[in-house]
Amino acid sequence: MADIEITQPHSMTPDAARVAAQQVADKMAADFGMECKWDGQVLRFERTGVDGTLVVGERDARLEIRLGLMMKAFAPMVQEKLARKMQRVFGA
Repeated sequence: MADIEITQPHSMTPDAARVAAQQVADKMAADFGMECKWDGQVLRFERTGVDGTLVVGERDARLEIRLGLMMKAFAPMVQEKLARKMQRVFGA
């Protein structure tokens, strides 16, 4: 079960949604030191104590993150930051 789940609707083409998802991934990589890689329409990311996926669908993007014990204390801050970024890049 994910510790952080964010679903952001979008009205983008599949290619534009993938570009937007890459922007979110770049932000996560810069802010949290994550390794990110694409597996079809699923962006997988991880680092010690954190892993998850960003699934780019036809009408929404769904971010799911699992946090290790030491990172759980930061969940509200991480969720707020990523929700804002998702809204900026995928929002209408």
